[in-house]
Amino acid sequence: MFPPIILEGEHVRLEPLSLEHVAKLTAAASSQRDSFRYTWVPEGEPAMRRYVEEALALRAGGAAIPFAMVQRESGRAIGSTRFFNFEYFRWPEGARAPPQPPDAVEIGWTWLAADAQRTAANTEAKLLMLTHAFESWNVVRVNLRTDALNTRSRGAIERLGAKLDGILRAHVPSALDGLRDTATYSLLREEWPAAKERLTRRLREK
Repeated sequence: MFPPIILEGEHVRLEPLSLEHVAKLTAAASSQRDSFRYTWVPEGEPAMRRYVEEALALRAGGAAIPFAMVQRESGRAIGSTRFFNFEYFRWPEGARAPPQPPDAVEIGWTWLAADAQRTAANTEAKLLMLTHAFESWNVVRVNLRTDALNTRSRGAIERLGAKLDGILRAHVPSALDGLRDTATYSLLREEWPAAKERLTRRLREK
C-alpha cells in the first residue's frame, strides 16, 4: 500500500523488513535477553519468522511500515522498528487514505540488540524516522508508547521533548505477564524543530 522506504544515516540504515532478515534478527535477539524485559522480542528462528510474516501482512494491508535496523559499519541487523497506527483526519476538503501520507502516525515495535542500545545507531534511527514523518509526510503528530513501568524507555521519550498524554489502563498484553498499562506520548509538528536539534546534538556527542 505504501511505496518502499529506506532511511539511511551515517550509523544505521532502516530498510524494508523481509524474510531475508529472519536469521540475522534471530541472532540480534539471542544475547542478553534480560534487556527486553518490557518489550516482546521473539526468541528463536521459528518465532522470529512468525514475527516477520505478521509484520509483512500488516504492510501488505497498509497498516504498518516495518523496518530492519542495520548497522552500516558491519552490515549486521541489530533490531527492528516500524511506523503504524496511521491516522487520517477528516478535513473540510475530505480525508486522505493509504498510500497517501497520514496526518498522524505512531513509531513503535522497536527493539535493539543489547549491545546496540543507547548507541548512535539508536539515536539516529529515531532521528531518521521522525524526520521522515514530520518533513516528508508533514504529519501533525507522532505518537510514542511504552509500558508505564518502563522508566528507561519513558525517560528516552521524554528527552525527545514528547509530552505525556496519559496512561491507557490494561491496554495490551504485557511482555512480563497479564495486561500492561501503557504510557502514551505525543510530539507535535511545532515541537519538532527543538526535538530535532536535541537529537542532532545528542548524535554528535556519541
